[in-house]
Amino acid sequence: MGCGMGKSKLQLKKCERVSLSVPAATAIRAALLIQRWYRQYVARLEMRRRCTWNIFQSIEYAGEQDQIKLYNFFGFLMDHFTPASSERNLISHIFRENEICRDTEWERYFCYKDIEVPDSYTGPHLTFPMTFCGVSKLVEAFKHKQQLHARYVLQLLGETWRLLRILPNINQVSACHTKEITICGDLHGHLEDLLLIFYKNGLPSSEKPYVFNGDFVDRGKNSLEILLILFGFLLVYPNDVHLNRGNHEDHIVNLRYGFTKEVLGKYRMHGKKILKLLQKIFSWLPLATVIDHKVLIVHGGISDTTDLNTIARVDRHKYVSVLRPPKPTHHAVNGSKTQMMNNRNREAGGLVEGRRRVCSLTYHSSAPAYKHNLPRRSLHNQPTSSQLNWSVEEELKRRRRQAGFDQSYGELTKSDSDSDPESGETTETDEHEWKQIVDMLWSDPMPQNGCSPNEVRGGGCYWGPDVSEEVLGKHNLQLLIRSHECKQEGYEFCHNRRVLTIFSASNYYEVGSNRGAYIRMGPDLVPHFIQYQASRTSREFTLRQSIGWTERSALRALKEQLFVHKSDLISAFHEFDPNNTGLISLSHWASVTEKVLNLGLPWRVLRPQLVSSTRYGMVDYHQWIRELSITEPKLEISDNSILETMYKNHSNLETIFRIIDTDHSGLISFEEFRQTWKLLSSHLKTEISDKAIADLAQSIDFNKDGSIDINEFMEAFRLVDLSAHS
Repeated sequence: MGCGMGKSKLQLKKCERVSLSVPAATAIRAALLIQRWYRQYVARLEMRRRCTWNIFQSIEYAGEQDQIKLYNFFGFLMDHFTPASSERNLISHIFRENEICRDTEWERYFCYKDIEVPDSYTGPHLTFPMTFCGVSKLVEAFKHKQQLHARYVLQLLGETWRLLRILPNINQVSACHTKEITICGDLHGHLEDLLLIFYKNGLPSSEKPYVFNGDFVDRGKNSLEILLILFGFLLVYPNDVHLNRGNHEDHIVNLRYGFTKEVLGKYRMHGKKILKLLQKIFSWLPLATVIDHKVLIVHGGISDTTDLNTIARVDRHKYVSVLRPPKPTHHAVNGSKTQMMNNRNREAGGLVEGRRRVCSLTYHSSAPAYKHNLPRRSLHNQPTSSQLNWSVEEELKRRRRQAGFDQSYGELTKSDSDSDPESGETTETDEHEWKQIVDMLWSDPMPQNGCSPNEVRGGGCYWGPDVSEEVLGKHNLQLLIRSHECKQEGYEFCHNRRVLTIFSASNYYEVGSNRGAYIRMGPDLVPHFIQYQASRTSREFTLRQSIGWTERSALRALKEQLFVHKSDLISAFHEFDPNNTGLISLSHWASVTEKVLNLGLPWRVLRPQLVSSTRYGMVDYHQWIRELSITEPKLEISDNSILETMYKNHSNLETIFRIIDTDHSGLISFEEFRQTWKLLSSHLKTEISDKAIADLAQSIDFNKDGSIDINEFMEAFRLVDLSAHS
């Protein structure tokens, strides 16, 4: 009986196991289906994210390419037009920075002592020499949206210039056992990112050194505040805060990307002086930083010709803008051309023999500058790590004494210590060194071996992993840290982890588009990453919401590009529609759109977001243009072609406006407005009639005072996406 019962129980358990195995198999199949669905879902989101990223990046790089083309056109005018030509006169001042000859005159021009701080001023008060307490108060003031008085701005910038000019081209930093070095990438005017870094990582100090890798300005709204904070900490901790120059520390680039407009908007009375002083400061920013002779930090990158010993020797302050190479006069093909270039040099502020120089806000002197009597540093003659902390401090003290001012960065002595280091001697301009600087500020890495011109940005090069190995090996380096490119996660390795990109401006393209990041590096020289999002909104988004938000923003920007090229698109579509049916195939639509916009985008993938409906695989291109939902201002202008030119070249036109507005008043006369359009038409090689320009000028002179407000003009012609407001 007991055995029978045992058998019955055994059979029952077996039945239970069989009955349980059926839902288990179903559950496994369900899990596999969910997993497959989720993978497909994530893959679709990733595809959307990459398309969105490509749109933003393509439009950004196309703008940079336009900027360089426009500046090259200005350079062509300077080289080939006579000094008396109207076109040349309009833009000559941007190539002629040397308006003051000696330090004493410079001191009078930029003097802050005559600027009174009124009793009603509620912002921070600075005392010099700067202290940690003073800079901390400045940070708190900017956090609460306060503005620093112009007197203090000019004083702080003047002290910064005095320090920068005694620093080497390549800063040397040591990571000792007691402290880590923090490395930050592009900030681009995003003050909230800098404040978040300080909150998470701590303020710069002798125990917490920082390297900021360029592109502090442009695009964001608080570029000047970022500069003032960084310069303040640099003055307090000159051995522990290191600033590299980026490609946006360039007054020509600032004309297009917002920094010039920001400074003039915040300081209407003294903005011009602030900008001139910043031009001088940008030209004196160091070009690179090296940690323990093993880690190279530069803003853009390298090329197959990069030689750090050459970089260590160049007179970096000559390159007020690195977009234009200096031209030696001995290349002139005949005597008349040489004479013409010498005349230009006299016009630029002084006689220069044997070469044509790039002028800067460093001034001529009858005596050679102190700089030529000081030893240049290179990677091969640096002190050892054990000597480094002591030697840097002693070197700074020694250079301050030789530069003619005391330990507290006080007033300059009677010596002309910032005279042009090349006055009094004639040297040959080396285009090779100019190219090396451009490559360091503008280049990007590529996965393929080799080195080729960076035609996407219009400046610098693309370099491959073989170039990284060669340059790093040549200088006995193990890692290259660079910035210059926005990365979704804030950082990215490439070239077998020998090259690392760090980008510190979160939400760069749009809220939720990317994280920011910074690096902590100890004595083992292993980078550790800290990521963040400065926007509370983006931190609350789900992955789908974040991608959807940025995708809509990218598509709006792309629709604007399509709309401003609508005439070119329709003309190109007609070539594939000889019978004027208004229909073309999807393949022709994609190829024509790429040919006209030249953005390198996957148009077939983007078609569902851009084309709402098709008929039998055909696109009604007239309806498609209407569906872009972009509105434009209603102005009574006889020639509509000038409007399309305006939309296509909106940024170029604003750049020319700000160049022509030499007094930075924000107003230009009708005649200056006409000259602006003539200059643009010369650049575009198109004809724009005087009547069309006059009609446009009168239609936007809203108060009929005979002058045009640049900001109002640019805002009046801002395209609006109607779909975003529906």
